[in-house]
Amino acid sequence: MKRAFLMFGLMLVALACAQASAQAQGGSRGPDSSVVRDAELERDSKHNLEVARHYYRLRKAYRAAIARCEEIIAGNPTFSRIDEVLFIAGMSSLRLSENRGRQTSTEPAEKLREAARGYLAQLVNDFPDSEFRKDAEKELRAMGVEPKAKAEEKKQ
Repeated sequence: MKRAFLMFGLMLVALACAQASAQAQGGSRGPDSSVVRDAELERDSKHNLEVARHYYRLRKAYRAAIARCEEIIAGNPTFSRIDEVLFIAGMSSLRLSENRGRQTSTEPAEKLREAARGYLAQLVNDFPDSEFRKDAEKELRAMGVEPKAKAEEKKQ
């Protein structure tokens, strides 16, 4: 039980850090080419993303996919594929809340849905040109949330 609360706490901290980073960058619309990236950190993040994809798509091990995504978000919030990381984390949280996949969770379903909403909303808001945006918006609408990208908010 303590482990579940610790993981949830770390997830919230990572999400807050990623949001703060995105706000500091001005809500970029994808990878910011002006950001100087550490090659080794980028390589590690790409490996973790590949493993998260494998867990998410093939193994249906959503808890493991979330853990890999959270590691990337916490350690490399400027990762060049952070939009895909947010999508996998959001979808894995959503599917885990629905008791789908091969793993179970000790966290309440509502907390997992809340985490999914957070990841998917961040994707829609911070990366409006992402290839994962339409799918994220579709899932948010299915959860009863009307997504609004920051660019749309500025126009109004």
